[in-house]
Amino acid sequence: MNLAETINELEILITGANAKHNLSVSQLVEKVLERNEGILTSTGAIRATTGAYTGRSPRDKFIVKERSMEKKINWGTVNQPISEEAFDLLYNKVISYLKSRDEFFIFDGFAGADERFQLPLKVINEFAWHNLFAGQLFINRTKDDTASSEKPFTIISAPTFKADPKVDGTNSETFIIISFEKRTILIGGTEYAGEMKKSVFSVMNLLLPENNILPMHCSANVGFEGDVALFFGLSGTGKTTLSADPNRRLIGDDEHGWSTSGIFNIEGGCYAKCINLSKDKEPQIYHAIRYGSVLENVVVDQDTREADYNDSFYTENTRAAYSLSAIDKVIIPSIAGHPQTIVFLTADAFGVLPPISKLTREQAMYHFLSGYTSKLAGTERGVTAPEATFSTCFGSPFLPLPATIYASMLGQKIDEHEVQVFLVNTGWTGGEYGTGKRMKLKYTRAMVQAAVEGDLDNIETIQDEVFGLNIPIHVPGVPDDVLQPNQTWASYEDYLGKAKELATQFKNNFSKFSDVSPTIAKLGGPLQS
Repeated sequence: MNLAETINELEILITGANAKHNLSVSQLVEKVLERNEGILTSTGAIRATTGAYTGRSPRDKFIVKERSMEKKINWGTVNQPISEEAFDLLYNKVISYLKSRDEFFIFDGFAGADERFQLPLKVINEFAWHNLFAGQLFINRTKDDTASSEKPFTIISAPTFKADPKVDGTNSETFIIISFEKRTILIGGTEYAGEMKKSVFSVMNLLLPENNILPMHCSANVGFEGDVALFFGLSGTGKTTLSADPNRRLIGDDEHGWSTSGIFNIEGGCYAKCINLSKDKEPQIYHAIRYGSVLENVVVDQDTREADYNDSFYTENTRAAYSLSAIDKVIIPSIAGHPQTIVFLTADAFGVLPPISKLTREQAMYHFLSGYTSKLAGTERGVTAPEATFSTCFGSPFLPLPATIYASMLGQKIDEHEVQVFLVNTGWTGGEYGTGKRMKLKYTRAMVQAAVEGDLDNIETIQDEVFGLNIPIHVPGVPDDVLQPNQTWASYEDYLGKAKELATQFKNNFSKFSDVSPTIAKLGGPLQS
């Protein structure tokens, strides 16, 4: 199928009588309830469940191997190729499938708060609650928006359509396929709404660098004096929680671009992990879950319709999708200046990394490329307990280009704007997972506050004996012994053995970056293993 044929088939689909365009929040809520796709909770949010797929399915994600993309994409287990013929076959099947539905739903919006770099989006959903989700997560059109001359990137999502791997060239019944030439994201076989969000991020991770913009898997906020802070980290490491600070204004919770003018949010909403969410610990997120929001896989009392955020019956990966406008202190449009502080967040399941450390430039580049953290339960299909992992640039599942391209751009910007960089461990302390305890949120908040307010810029530090990290000897609001991981374990020998084990994993992982300056590997990594 050539591009013209693809456009024609899409035009026939979206002009059909069963296509419902840009319904209001109230109309979509009514549709969700009418179609029994979800229930209304006590706060007015919709609660939907996603069946077997309660997280992303990375093995089922593909990029079409088109001529213009063949030499650009960093092909491998993350960016799996699929042929144009296989894509066309599935595309036709999904289009025909949606044509046969009584109704489906279309949202028109954008990705990218900076109008100069916005990507027009058209989201076509089999489910009304998925369309409501899209309206919460992406940037909505306004009455003043002029029609873009740029062809939109189209998401076509048909969760109840299942692929036949033997015929369709997929790995399972599920598929998430990006065609850059046809500007289409094709999703089927999974009801997990996060696939739409992350697919758009993958697209932006290819398109933005072409305009000399660094795409980043990070949250961002700004102080009332204009000081910007970025929080990098994989799902579950605390990006959303730590950026939703009542003393600062939120720019965005997950995806941003960094241009020559400053940073901008790629999205118009937040997708917060809400297991164990409480009003006391995370008030901004708690109060944002109201009418128009979507709760995903959260247990709800059938009589009171109150959400039980502590119950992981469906999954640990419970989620809340809500508009940025639901946050009290937020910047709209989500644009700010250059950051003064960068925080790398890691959930260390080994329990040996310091809760906070100051990074040199070489260490910043080393840890950005390493992207060490733990996959937390439920964030991907099949993950039921924390697993140590290295995710390049804290977002390797979403990077179509070689990692060194993003790392080089970040290094240049850190140098140009003299950014302070910190590594913060939101994971375990006093022992590894199963023995130690998760770092207290109040301590992490105190450390982050000290970092972003500049209190740690000139503070005395001590060098970690294994990782070479510079640990502040004192942080206001945090017991001094908490800052030194070797003092929190019952046995120093056990700590040292586990620390050296992790240091070896760091070095083994970093050996794949053969094109990186030897100085970064030498000065940025562990001292011993």
